[in-house]
Amino acid sequence: MSNFAFNNPAFKQQDPRNVATYPGGPQAAQGAQNASLQHGAMDVAANAQLEGMYAAPPAGAIETDRMSVEDTVWKTVGLFGILLVAAAVGWVWTLGGLAAPERDPYSSFAPNLLPMIVGALGGFVLAMVIIFTSRKTVRPALIFAYAVFEGLFIGGISAFFEVRFPGIVVQATLATVSVVGVTLALFASGKIRASKKATKIFMIAMVGYLVFSLLNLVLMWTGINQNAFGLRSVEIMGIPLGLIIGVFVVIMAAYSLVLDFDQIQQGVRNGAPRKFGWMGAFGIMVTVVWLYVEILRIIAIVRSN
Repeated sequence: MSNFAFNNPAFKQQDPRNVATYPGGPQAAQGAQNASLQHGAMDVAANAQLEGMYAAPPAGAIETDRMSVEDTVWKTVGLFGILLVAAAVGWVWTLGGLAAPERDPYSSFAPNLLPMIVGALGGFVLAMVIIFTSRKTVRPALIFAYAVFEGLFIGGISAFFEVRFPGIVVQATLATVSVVGVTLALFASGKIRASKKATKIFMIAMVGYLVFSLLNLVLMWTGINQNAFGLRSVEIMGIPLGLIIGVFVVIMAAYSLVLDFDQIQQGVRNGAPRKFGWMGAFGIMVTVVWLYVEILRIIAIVRSN
């Protein structure tokens, strides 16, 4: 005999949808299975996407349009490549051929000074334009042109000194590479860093050196001082003044390299636009050229004595 409680219409007349879809019902089980398959497919796709992201190479400076150390290094290498090609042209132009006809300083042979003069003036003008306009925009074309003029200057002055002091270019090049390498190694290891106090001292010393160089140039041009290196040829206790000053200038140039490396590091850390890598490469090139010329002059002063 049935229970009268179940004779209530509320139990007898049920919505077929409710019966089919109650938890554990056949359609509900099928829906859960479909949902599980969909979630599984989504998980597989997500895992595949993640694996693809991990397998893909990291985004570089081109993809992010942000400054990076690697990109700046390649820009620096490219600029020095242009400089070396222009230096070879300046060398040949200065000597009138691949080698000097005579290496005797007392012979009638005189190197052509035009490449050195053109390179120095053109490089100075372009450097000023690049420095004072870089806050608004960076023009790689001007930096390329600067590398060309600096190459003519380096080739010309190197050939000039090589005629008088055979082998001096190799000596100056090895010394320059050594100073740059040691400075870079010390900076990378954290042994040396730029500081506000040291930078202030550097700026004061730089202004003093520029004043001395301009004064010495005027005295030599006017004929007041007819020594080969002007005031630098003056001896103090038997030591040429140019040698004493030259040592301090090499130290200044090395610290200038530290400033260049530090600015590149800050630019990368702050996410600076990729184009500013050209300014980092430009700064390194200016400093290395300055360092090479100073070392070249120091060796010339020592050998002339």
